[in-house]
Amino acid sequence: AATHGDAEDNFALIAGLWTWWLHDKLNAPITALDVAEMMAGFKQARRKFNPGHADNAIDGCGYTAIAGEMGATA
Repeated sequence: AATHGDAEDNFALIAGLWTWWLHDKLNAPITALDVAEMMAGFKQARRKFNPGHADNAIDGCGYTAIAGEMGATA
């Protein structure tokens, strides 16, 4: 909680981001690209509660880069 804020609040924010991302995919399989994009959203949600925790920013950039690479080859 000290690092990422209240777990329930953080998970609710993550749920909102993932629901937004999956709104048109809930009847289809989740892809590797979906996972990369949702993990980037996960890290963004964590950054909201602790913007000074560098791990979230670094990991978020990594997930976004991986998603970019996957999207370029799709």
